[in-house]
Amino acid sequence: MNKRLPISVCVIAGAEANRIERCLRSVVDWVSEVVVLVNDDVQDGTVEIAEGLGATVFTEPWKGHVSQKNSAAGKAKQEWVFGLDADEVVSAELRAEITALFADGAVEDFDAFSVPRVTFYCGRWIRHGDWYPDRKTRLWKRGTACWGGKDPHDKLMHAGPVCKLRADLEHYSMTDLDHHVRKALAYAGIFARQYPPDAPRIGLVGLWMRPKWRFIRSFFIRFGFLDGWQGLAVATIIAFETFIRYAKVREIQQKAPRA
Repeated sequence: MNKRLPISVCVIAGAEANRIERCLRSVVDWVSEVVVLVNDDVQDGTVEIAEGLGATVFTEPWKGHVSQKNSAAGKAKQEWVFGLDADEVVSAELRAEITALFADGAVEDFDAFSVPRVTFYCGRWIRHGDWYPDRKTRLWKRGTACWGGKDPHDKLMHAGPVCKLRADLEHYSMTDLDHHVRKALAYAGIFARQYPPDAPRIGLVGLWMRPKWRFIRSFFIRFGFLDGWQGLAVATIIAFETFIRYAKVREIQQKAPRA
């Protein structure tokens, strides 16, 4: 049996019975601890699946992505913490790269490690455009970092040196085009509600130019066209979400009384 690495994998989950098994199977046999923090209203079998794979499961009320991830990380007991989402999978190549870090002692030269994240979308891995490499800092020495950012876009906050790993973290975030559009609309609403009330008002030129620029950047400048029709879909929906974001902000600003 291979020696387990001194890593606590920390996952937060809602109703993820259809995805969490794939996530946990990619780590359970080579890390020392798996912590899964499940929303306390979940009853779809997520808890039973996680426990069946050997994870230590906690249930808590939903507090938002940032607070929930900090709560999960606070339960880790190992020297290193690896934050995963339930729709992510550690590839065999990434596992090998991390294992090599610990084997040769190189892990001690850094406080945190970032990984490129590749998304599986409508039957294809997206390796260009705005979605790749989508680098995320996910592995860190316990006590040197915490989750920050604005919900739902959490970000690991750290002060020490970060090493960039090369192997991909696999991301299975979208089940189909309908799912992508629903997610884009939801994120646009969150963005608008969090937009600073004292920020400059959104004008028509900005409302027109922002989504146009996002499409050009994703599809042409960052070579999204190399991902086929899926790359076109990604760039188009990114532009659509950008328009909806700022249109919603403009709508809120028009309803607000002027100072």
